Amino acid sequence: MNNMKFDVVSGETITEILADSYNEIMRIVRETYLLHEEGITNNPDSYFLRFDDKPEARIIALPAAIKGIGAVAGIKWIASYPKNLEKNIQRASAVIALNDYETGYPFALLEASQISACRTAASAVLAANTLTNDRKIAKKIAFIGTGVIARKIADFFRAENWDIDRVVAYDITSQDAEKFSQYVNSTHGYQSTVAENLTAAIDEADIIVFATNAGTPYITAPDAIKNNQVVLNISLRDIGPDIVLRSANIFDDVEHCMKANTSPHLAEQVSGGRNFVDGSLAELINGKIQLRKNCPIIFSPFGLGVLDLAVGAYLYQRAEKDGLCHSIPGFFPDITR
Repeated sequence: MNNMKFDVVSGETITEILADSYNEIMRIVRETYLLHEEGITNNPDSYFLRFDDKPEARIIALPAAIKGIGAVAGIKWIASYPKNLEKNIQRASAVIALNDYETGYPFALLEASQISACRTAASAVLAANTLTNDRKIAKKIAFIGTGVIARKIADFFRAENWDIDRVVAYDITSQDAEKFSQYVNSTHGYQSTVAENLTAAIDEADIIVFATNAGTPYITAPDAIKNNQVVLNISLRDIGPDIVLRSANIFDDVEHCMKANTSPHLAEQVSGGRNFVDGSLAELINGKIQLRKNCPIIFSPFGLGVLDLAVGAYLYQRAEKDGLCHSIPGFFPDITR
């Protein structure tokens, strides 16, 4: 007899649960980074599906597993289609499949574009907290790239009760920067303006958030980022290798970041080594490393599938507890052997 069930958790349900879960997601992301550092996770390389007829697009598979209490396995399957923006639809779409750790059977499918955005934003703000010794004060934060990820990062700054005097937005599409600025002001009450150019945006910013679709570095002057400015290098390819080489560099996972021509990967190629690497965010949280001063400070997260898995598992548990899952009877055939 088939006792296996299979549930679907819709995007509407994910939105509903996320609304009051920001603090919990921050906790989960922090805890998952520490588990990853301890070797309790399995987070292999991401796999990229690309297309000859649309080279700008890709679909990425991020498999992962967590051992121990609450063990679970799964995969995020996320599409990035930049030209969607021309059709006024979001660039990214995604699902997460959760698998039972013991049997391997999938038991849930979740809409995951929101999960992906939230885990990305939570990791960025966790890094901002850690790199500034939890002061949570900034005179100016510059957002370079003002799409969905940027908005979500702003949401998490507010959820973490950051005291921000001024937010400055810059985007190659000025209308997007205007919309972001209005959103930050009306939703979170931060004073927000749109910069006339990139230099004005990053000038004297305490924290610079890069959340763009850039494929190659466009900020290349070694002194473009000043000493002690904190860079949340979310899009990974905005800054040139010379900047990376003169900075303190913290990663979510060093090996994962050293590929696909990210800014750190380019720095490794230019320098022929990894002397510019200081360590991981988990090592910094644990006090295993000290943050260098009197240089730019860069956090580069490649984006670990295990974060999606941990947040997805939490959201599934909430949905199941609240009776918000859509169960599909008979999804599996008779599973007896």
